[in-house]
Amino acid sequence: MGAINKLLFGIFSIALILRTHVSQARPNKEPHQDFIDEHNRARAEVGVGPIKWNDTVAAYAQCTNTQKYADSKIETCEMVHSQGPYGENLAEGYGEMTGGQAVKFWVTEKPNYDYASNTCVGDVCGHYTQVVWRNSTHVGCARAKCKNGWMFVICSYYPPGNYVGERPY
Repeated sequence: MGAINKLLFGIFSIALILRTHVSQARPNKEPHQDFIDEHNRARAEVGVGPIKWNDTVAAYAQCTNTQKYADSKIETCEMVHSQGPYGENLAEGYGEMTGGQAVKFWVTEKPNYDYASNTCVGDVCGHYTQVVWRNSTHVGCARAKCKNGWMFVICSYYPPGNYVGERPY
């Protein structure tokens, strides 16, 4: 083997070793895991079991019937509910809003929920109560980048929550 071939083989071997080491050091994270982690963090705080990702519900969040729901918000980033069969939370944020950031935003409503009276106090709390709704066991979420630079986020919940007169947990 010539000197150049030995050098190229050595460089290739080092690159392969580095690539293998880096990929093993940082395992791939599911793209939806930040949605799940933040939901389950809030649910655990009130003693509610974990929620699981559901691809069917996620497909609905991305595409209702023939309309791509999340993607249909690209033009205006309009915060309008889909009126579908699932519970639903919407958020929008500037830049690359992650799923985890959206869920954290909904959970900021926690202080507005009064468990004793089962009501919202002073401000809205329905996004929070849907996040922790004990009977909602599956979630699917989607994001779409709007033309105005904002990120539109939707999470759909099965079974839906926020039934009048019922407590979330």
